[in-house]
Amino acid sequence: MQVVTMVLVFLLAVVVSGFIARLLPLKVPLPLLQIAVGAGLSYGVGFDVTLDPDLFFLLFIPPLLFLDGWRIPKGVFFREWKPILTLAIGLVVFTVVGIGFLIDWMIPAVPLAVAFALAAILSPTDPVAVSAMTANSPIPSRLTHILEGESLLNDATGLVCFSFAVAAAVTGAFSIASASMSFVVVAGGGLLIGLAVTWIIGTLNRLLIKRAGEEPAGQILISLLIPFAAYLAAEHMGVSGILAAAVAGIAMHYSELAGHPLAATRMQRTAVWDTVQAALNGVIFIILGEQLPRILRSLPEVAASAHVASEWQLLGYLVAITLALGVLRFVWVWISLRLTVFNAALRGETMDMPKTRLLLVTATAGVRGAITLAGILTLPLLMPDGTAFPMRDMAIFLAMGVILLSLLIASVGLPLLTRGLGGDLPKPVRGSHEDSARIAAAEAAIRRIEQITAEPLADAGATHIRAEAAAHLLDVYQRRLDYGDSTGEDAESIRQLAEAERHLRIQALRAERDELYRLRRTHSIDDSLHQQLMREIDLMEASLTRKAA
Repeated sequence: MQVVTMVLVFLLAVVVSGFIARLLPLKVPLPLLQIAVGAGLSYGVGFDVTLDPDLFFLLFIPPLLFLDGWRIPKGVFFREWKPILTLAIGLVVFTVVGIGFLIDWMIPAVPLAVAFALAAILSPTDPVAVSAMTANSPIPSRLTHILEGESLLNDATGLVCFSFAVAAAVTGAFSIASASMSFVVVAGGGLLIGLAVTWIIGTLNRLLIKRAGEEPAGQILISLLIPFAAYLAAEHMGVSGILAAAVAGIAMHYSELAGHPLAATRMQRTAVWDTVQAALNGVIFIILGEQLPRILRSLPEVAASAHVASEWQLLGYLVAITLALGVLRFVWVWISLRLTVFNAALRGETMDMPKTRLLLVTATAGVRGAITLAGILTLPLLMPDGTAFPMRDMAIFLAMGVILLSLLIASVGLPLLTRGLGGDLPKPVRGSHEDSARIAAAEAAIRRIEQITAEPLADAGATHIRAEAAAHLLDVYQRRLDYGDSTGEDAESIRQLAEAERHLRIQALRAERDELYRLRRTHSIDDSLHQQLMREIDLMEASLTRKAA
């Protein structure tokens, strides 16, 4: 009962924090508000939660990584694979080594393996936290996609490095050669397991749909279970469940291309996954806030265990680590771009270095968040001999502090650094690929309508009705072809006309909905008919709204 109450309170806190963020006159990043609400639960209500690290990791990490992999633009991901891998693998290793030795030098009481574990879990960035703070900040789309791809892969890379470092801390043994080979096996095995699980489930699902038909609720449940299936299967095989969940998300996109789910399935599933993502990320930051008072109360003991003179010295370590993370990120990006420009010059190509401000944006966007918190809380409580895990409270304090500081720095720094970038960014245009796709889809629809209308019907009345409906649809698709073929002023006027028509249709649908509500309140129609008609209107309005997005 206590666990159920805790979950309900956390979910309620996520809802409340969302309303507070929208009601405040100042735009405060949602993650910061959620941390504050979590701290309020601890201070004001006396909420005290003891977390099971393994259960916490299982419930939060697989679905978040799966969703990142599923939703990331695949074309951009594979087109920008070089800078993404440079950040997701090279920068992670650079960060683990640099920050690990820095922590070991600053705080000698922290064992080197624990320092590397802390550095590894601090290496992943959090795209959700960044997007919450850059909603009104103009960032180039290419940089945004690179940061998204980085966050997907560096989550997995950082967590795998974290697991190796924790294993070294527990066993007391570590070999670079064996660790490198193990990394290849663990990462490669996780990749294969993620692909295999998605392919097997997708194939069986399509076979069952052919026989029994498609039900949106069942398809949504399958999508929710896939990340856990991939993660648990990989962990059972002794390979990376983290990478398996992320790769399963990427593979899910291609599996769907062969399955063609119903429109209702896609719409309902999107809504469910949006809710899951908001709930999981929100609960993680609420938990961070709830755990914060306990960590602050334990600072004297943490300082004493690390032989640190005062709590203020601990805060100094915290600031130093956070700034070092930003400096290492800036240096790595600068060196990578310099090498890229140098290689281009060797090939006889001309390439300019990006503006320093964009490099600063990239460095500041390295916000730590959900993955870092979820990972650091999985540090074991005890060593194999029954003694306490060395400097566990110190590592948790530093990780939580870095999350908070990076959020604060990004919330202030990103709007300042991106101010004025909007004028330098290219305005969105209708791409030739989009026009070609729309034209091809419209032509295919016209061919199908003409094919159907050419088939004879025994009933003359039905033939007349079908011909009238076909004429209306052909007119709609022909106008779509006109939009795609037109250029210049004619194209602009036609698009304005289409936008005006879309606006009128939305207003008309809302008027229909209001009337249906009136009819239901006066008992002119029953509940089942009301729900059926409302569903039809909702689907039509959703399609029109998506066109505008």
